[in-house]
Amino acid sequence: MTHNRYFILFCLIGASLLLSALLGCGRSGVDGNDPVLKVGGIPDQNAARLVRRYEAFAEYLSEELGVSVKYVPSVDYAAVVTAFGQNQIQLAFFGGLTGVQARLQNPGARVIAQRETDAQFHSVFIVDADLPINSIDDLQSLSQELTITFGSESSTSGHLMPRHFLVQHGMNPDTEFLNEANFSGSHDLTWHLVQSGSFDVGALNQEVWDRAVREGQVDGAKVKEFYTTPAYFDYNWTAQTSLDKIYGDGFTNKVQAALLNLNTNEGKEILELFNTEKFITSNNANYQDIEVVARDLGIIR
Repeated sequence: MTHNRYFILFCLIGASLLLSALLGCGRSGVDGNDPVLKVGGIPDQNAARLVRRYEAFAEYLSEELGVSVKYVPSVDYAAVVTAFGQNQIQLAFFGGLTGVQARLQNPGARVIAQRETDAQFHSVFIVDADLPINSIDDLQSLSQELTITFGSESSTSGHLMPRHFLVQHGMNPDTEFLNEANFSGSHDLTWHLVQSGSFDVGALNQEVWDRAVREGQVDGAKVKEFYTTPAYFDYNWTAQTSLDKIYGDGFTNKVQAALLNLNTNEGKEILELFNTEKFITSNNANYQDIEVVARDLGIIR
């Protein structure tokens, strides 16, 4: 009888372990064994808006692809490039410059999509509304008396291209102004610094500026726009080569398709958070001019 009791107990324990194992197999990602697609993006504006943007996007992408997707926030632009290089992020929404930097460090990484507006992107220059500056020529005549702030040092629309166009107009931001150029860290903070009087001049992403004006955040009695730059390519989605290795051949193309599929009514809220009406296909070659400008200015060596 004792042996029978032990045998029955052994069978019950075995059945319990087998059931647990079977249940565990059905819970994708619960035990942490399944791969997680990690998504990131440059922290170019208000942190709360970025969290809403990427958490909604991660949920959408997970449903579309049938894999676990997680948003990984970063403290600054350089951290996103580093995380991408160390494969801590496999898919990232970069600016033009950070995308170039990331792909140079990761041969084979490729641009798979951009917003429709990114083929014709612009920066704007803003200034203290009381100053007699209404053009880039006005700025050049008074620059030695003024202070200037950019956004992040690694920002395409908040630093690289505004610097490039200033240099084209004969102004080195580090020597032609009252003080060496400042870096605010984000587009939102740039216009706040000019509006508050902390700096006379600022350069930032036109979309961020236009939204702030549209939403009534900007005080037109304190700060005004005076120059819009020529167009250039900017933001883009770049994918790691590791995606196809982890999830199988063709997975990167599936990610690209999911981005393009946002152009439906179901994706409207997410697209609004990305300041666009749709994503379109893109490629690395579109950003060659950004690399040339960055090398000319010594930002990429």
